[in-house]
Parts: sequence; C-alpha cells; structure tokens
Amino acid sequence: MSLDLDRYLVISSDGHAGLPMEDYREYVDPRFRDAFDAALPIQRAMTESAAKSFLIADINEEWRKGIEDDLAGAWDSDARNRVVDADGVTAEVLFPDGVTEMNAPPFGAGFSLGTQGTTKELQWAGCDAHNRWLSEFVSQAPERRIGLACIPVLWDIDLAVEGIRRAHEDGLRGVVFPPMWGEFAPYHHSRYNPVWEVCQDLDMPIHFHSGPSPIQDYFGPMPPKEGQEINQGAVGIYICEVAIWLARPVTFMLWGGVFENHPRLKVALVEGTGIWVPEYLQLLEQRYSDSHYSMKLGDYRSHLSMSPADYFKRNVRIGASCMPRREADMRNEIGVGTIMWGTDYPHPEGSWPHTKDQLKETFHDLPEQDIAAMLGENAVSFYNLDVEKLAPIVARIGPEKATFQQ
Repeated sequence: MSLDLDRYLVISSDGHAGLPMEDYREYVDPRFRDAFDAALPIQRAMTESAAKSFLIADINEEWRKGIEDDLAGAWDSDARNRVVDADGVTAEVLFPDGVTEMNAPPFGAGFSLGTQGTTKELQWAGCDAHNRWLSEFVSQAPERRIGLACIPVLWDIDLAVEGIRRAHEDGLRGVVFPPMWGEFAPYHHSRYNPVWEVCQDLDMPIHFHSGPSPIQDYFGPMPPKEGQEINQGAVGIYICEVAIWLARPVTFMLWGGVFENHPRLKVALVEGTGIWVPEYLQLLEQRYSDSHYSMKLGDYRSHLSMSPADYFKRNVRIGASCMPRREADMRNEIGVGTIMWGTDYPHPEGSWPHTKDQLKETFHDLPEQDIAAMLGENAVSFYNLDVEKLAPIVARIGPEKATFQQ
C-alpha cells in the first residue's frame, strides 16, 4: 500500500465543509422551504449565542481578518483545493461545519444531531439538504474528498437505512451519527442491527465527532435567557468532559456485542484527542477479566468472544485532530494503527494555516513507517482508498520525508 515516493501521503481525518446557512435553501426540499425561512433567523441567533457562550466570538472575529478568501474553502471548491495543497494534504474526511463560519446545516442537522427543538421530518430535511450539497462538493474532486452523510439515526431505523444507501449511491463514503441519544434507545439496543448491517455491507464507516454534551449542565439554559450569566468555569468543565461523551457510544457498542456480530463494522471517534485511549483500553481489559471483584456480577461476558479492548483495536480508529507531540510519543500505547491525523480546517483551533510546521513539530525524528501510518496509510485502509489515484497529488504537494528527520 505504501507509495514509493520521497513525500508523505497525508490524509486529514477531520475537515469541515458546509454552505453559508442561507445558501442551503435551494437544497432543501420545496415542501420545507417556508419552515426554512422561518427557522433561519432563529438558527443564526442561536449560533451567535453559542459563539459567545463558548468565548470564541471575539477570538474568531480577530482570527478571520485577512484570511476570509481561504476560509471560503468551507464551501468553495477551488479555494478548498488551494488551501489543502498549501497544507500538503492530499485528501480529507469532510464533516458538516458550524459556528466558525456560521454555516451549519438547517433544522438541527450537522454532527451533533440533537433531537431537542426539532422534529423527525425537519431534521431529515436538513440532513438531506446537506447531503445533497456535499455530494456535489465531493464530485468536484472525488479522489480528494471523503464525504460523510448526516444520518439522524435515532428517529426511524428504516429511514436511516434508506438514507445510508442513498448516500452511498451519491458518492459519500461514511456517515455521521449523534453521540448522544437522549430519550431514544442507546446503541447497544437490537433496534439498530439493520443500521450496523448496512454500514458493514456498504463499507460506510460510522463517525462520532466531539462536541455534543449535556451543555445545559455547564452553561445553564441554552440559548441564554435575557440577563443570564454564564456559570463560572463552564468552558473548563465542558472541555474536561467532552471526550467522555464522544467515547460513550463505543462503550455501549463494545459491550453490546455490536462488533462481535458485525466484525467488519468501522467506527471513528474524531477530535476527542487520543490521550485517554490507553487507560480506557486498560479499563476494558480489567473489567472483562475474571477477578474477585466480578464474582457477584453474573455472566456479562459470554456473548463476546474476545475482550472489548480487542474489538476496539480492530474496529475503532481515532481521528487525531491537531495532534500534539505528546500523543505521538504515546502512539504505541494508543496504537500506531489506530491513529488518523487531522487538520480540523477551517476551525481556528486547527493546524491550518501552519500545518506543515505543526506536522514537523509533532512527528520529527519518529520512525518513517510510523509517520506514514498516522499521516495517511491508516486512513487509506479505513476508507479503502485508491492510492494510485492519490499518487500524482502526493508527488506534487506531499511534505518531503527528509524534512522530518532534520
């Protein structure tokens, strides 16, 4: 699979793309356009409120000055290619966008897919609008763009299966599911079996993206009431707990036998760091093993043929956005084959526009085979990509291997 080149194949596991929110209108089913028009000012106000609550509004405004043309790569194909070329990135996994460019899909669609404040019909309409646009965006550079369909799987299993099949037919290569299920059945429930089956059969990896959480626990009512103060320390508490909510779906799937029954199913956990993974794997191993402390718990393991930690290593990958050196040094504990590096473009916390410098800072002096795996080869295997189609792009823009050893 490795390319015989003096440059690295770089695939970002975490890119974001989406239209300015008003431009989604033409992609919304005409039946829902009146609802779109009514919801648009509400969506805009809530997005602005979220930016203030998370303390990013002022930072984002200052950061954007002078780079607006490059940030248009969130929806403009030519701008996107220009930006990723300069980053040395050959291909990207594309999630919906959100607060930074005010371009989340309508009706609660996106990578959170929370069910409060919307309905099944409206959220599906929003997801369908984004998926239609994303299929077009991917088709403008299909070898470079791994588009992920928004699938609001919680509402209706038959609709979800139909939506996954349609996304696959339209050239999308994976799906985004909500990490939190609220009042709906959790992911170890048998109702989701048809979903696991179709994702496995079509080789459509499932993605959970960091961000969703019980946000009102941290910030109070959202959107804030007039005169409401943000609870002190809300952001600090949120960033300490957010990875827990990202990993939680996989914990349910591991113990629920989802990967036992669907051994080729793939799941990626994105932008939640990988620092927690070694202790998480140790916990899974310890809880699976026989011990004095598990004697009174009865038989909770016989439906599994191996440890949940082994399913994790086989079926789950970590989208390591803006990966720091610390995680690179932990690569063997996390699993070199588990890590898929990402830029998080076009978000201000991402590596762009300093990606090449950050790559060297994170990966310098590591073994070449480890760098190659984390930067691109793991993603090639996970998404079943054609490296021959990617090779000319790598030869043109990939970062030179020699610069990582200086």
